[in-house]
Amino acid sequence: MFYSSKYLQVDENDITKRLVKINSVGLQDISTLQAMKIILGSIDLTTLEGSDTNERVIELCRKAKTFSNQGENIPNVAAVCVYPPFVKLAKSELLSTGIHVASVAGAFPAGQSPLHIKIAEINYAIEEGADEIDMVISRGKFLEGEYNLVFDEIAAIREVCKDVHLKVILETGELGNYTNIALASAIAMDAGADFIKTSTGKMKPAATPQAVLVMADAIKGYYEKTGKMVGIKAAGGISEPNDALIYLMIVKDILGESWLNNALFRFGASRLADKVLAEIITLSR
Repeated sequence: MFYSSKYLQVDENDITKRLVKINSVGLQDISTLQAMKIILGSIDLTTLEGSDTNERVIELCRKAKTFSNQGENIPNVAAVCVYPPFVKLAKSELLSTGIHVASVAGAFPAGQSPLHIKIAEINYAIEEGADEIDMVISRGKFLEGEYNLVFDEIAAIREVCKDVHLKVILETGELGNYTNIALASAIAMDAGADFIKTSTGKMKPAATPQAVLVMADAIKGYYEKTGKMVGIKAAGGISEPNDALIYLMIVKDILGESWLNNALFRFGASRLADKVLAEIITLSR
């Protein structure tokens, strides 16, 4: 494959103008209550700390199962996301719930390990029962212009994952500019990503509306070229329902309502779910 940023130039002023327009248009034919239910059902409830314990993971999984008990037509979250050593435990806790187990693997969050080490960790997470793998790209190699190496790594991991969903984390805050975000999105999708994801949540800036808009544009272009629907995940620093609503509006405006489900749209969050649930309960009264 041949990749070059000169073919994917992104105009920063255009991104700003489009975000203003999307905000002014709003949700239109989707109610705020419906939007909040979509958001709640699209959350990957996450704990990714060095201090994680079995008890914390069990508590998170049990919490993940309780949302649908809070009222009529309130969904549970889409997944619980944990480090590889906790996958088997999470899998047993979430058995028969329909809630997926996602695992960050492949030298998360820095990506600074040889490919065979990344693959070994991903294999381990899959063998433990992971339904989804959230991997990081090698940002250092990308910034050195080693685009084919980045492609080859993702493609190799895609082959290992087989039917396991692969989310590719771009870490947009480290890529330097919007053109690089567009290029990294294209590489990830060409290499077989099922989802492209903004961030690890371990650095700032994490998710931003601008980055998600650029990624959504890339997904739209890829869909028009290939017919394949690639998902999008905003992760890192999203803790308020109104912030999540902005991301939903961006995805709806660019990709359409076909993307507004947890097969194609996710949030990575640890603090968002409770606040969205509270909004749903308030709006349902």
